[in-house]
Parts: sequence; structure tokens; C-alpha cells
Amino acid sequence: MARMAQTLFALLSVILTSQASLLCNVPSKFWCDSPEIALKCGVYEQCYKQQWPVHQDAKVVNFTVYYESLCPDCKNFITTMLFPSFLKIGSIMNLTVVPYGNAREKQVGDHWEFECQHGEQECVGNIIDTCTIALVKNIAVYFPFISCMEASSAKPLDAAKVCATKYPVPLDAILNCSRSSFGNRLEHEMAVQTESLQPQHQYVPWVTLNGVHTEEIQTEAQDNLVKLICDTYKGSKPPGCSESLKTKQLCKKEF
Repeated sequence: MARMAQTLFALLSVILTSQASLLCNVPSKFWCDSPEIALKCGVYEQCYKQQWPVHQDAKVVNFTVYYESLCPDCKNFITTMLFPSFLKIGSIMNLTVVPYGNAREKQVGDHWEFECQHGEQECVGNIIDTCTIALVKNIAVYFPFISCMEASSAKPLDAAKVCATKYPVPLDAILNCSRSSFGNRLEHEMAVQTESLQPQHQYVPWVTLNGVHTEEIQTEAQDNLVKLICDTYKGSKPPGCSESLKTKQLCKKEF
């Protein structure tokens, strides 16, 4: 079983690398010129470590976002604040995204049924995101894909097909997962993680900073996430800390 898992992991790595090379039409000497180029060419992490080193003794900031795929305010936060901030200061931020939000679940036999605030298509988007996270594992690869989906006005499945042409994710494996009992269990795990929040979430996007949520943290994250993360980080600040972004909206819990 272990050997099979290693083989599958190696195969996935090859797929991701080959897909990235197909998307990258930039000479290698320019790959680290911008985060966008580095993402396309599959070298985001390497470039970030090379060009924006941080103190090894300093702890990166743990930042978690609980969201649902079709919430307009989640879309706004992810695409206009979270993803741009990740590109600027990803080297000092341990980012986790949890796609479940204001949904509800019930167990029917050995299967979980989900009811999502913005309808069935939101449940589809949530589980596609969840399977992407589980299969790809590397946030530098899967988060650009998720952000691309959040930026789309299309149905989640159609958005996934388009975004997979831009970012190197194994789309067929992700979609197979999203329709499987394995994907169903993964989404249940997202539900458990969300419902275990203390205090319980009242809206999405809902954020925690180093495991803590307060209204002050929420407000700062939505006003200027770069500043919040940079102020929390105790090591040398990367160049991105000198820039700022602003957005503030919430999708209130109605269930």
C-alpha cells in the first residue's frame, strides 16, 4: 500500500510538472521576475525562497479562512484581498482555506448530504475545492486555481474546466474525487473543522489568526490583510509588507 501511494504521488508530481511546463512560455531566466510568471512555470515556492528569504527562526503566521464557494463576499475577499496578499507575502504566511462555510450536513447511512446557503451549485464548488486541496496538497499550486474559480461567474464545474487550463492541477482526478465517497468524507471533514470553531462562526468569510478569531482581527484582515500579517510576523519583513490592499464585506449566516 505504501509503495502504491508513493507511486501515485510520483505520478501526480510528474503530471503537475508537465502541465506547468505547457502553461509556461517564458524563458527560464525570467521565471522569478513576478509571482504570476512563477506560478505559471511551477516555481513559485522556489522563487519566493530565493528572492524573499526570511529569518528561519521566525515563525510564519498561521492564517485560516472559512468560506463557501458562491458567497459573493467570499469571492470578493479571496480574489481582491487574500490571493493578492498571498502573492505578496506568502513566504511569511501559512495559509489554510476551508470550503464549507454556512452549509449544513446530515448523515444518511454511510454518506453525508450537504445543504448549502447558495444552493446545490455551491455544494459542487465546495467539494471541488476540497478535493483540489486534498489531492494537490501544495497551496502554491492549488490556491491560484481556487482563486481563479472564485473569480468566475460560471457554474463551478465550468469554472474548474477553464481554470485548469491556466493552472497545473489534475482536473480529472479532482472531478472524480468530487463525485466519490472519498470526496464526500473529505467535505465532511471540512464541516467538522468549521463547526468546531470557538467561537462559532456567524458569517463568512470567517478568519483566524494563529488560531484566534476576534472582531478586531476580522476587521483588520478585511481592511488590510498584508498589514495584519506583516505586523504579526516577527522576522525580517519581505518587500510585499510595504504595500497594502483594501476590501471589506461579509456573507452573513442565514441558516
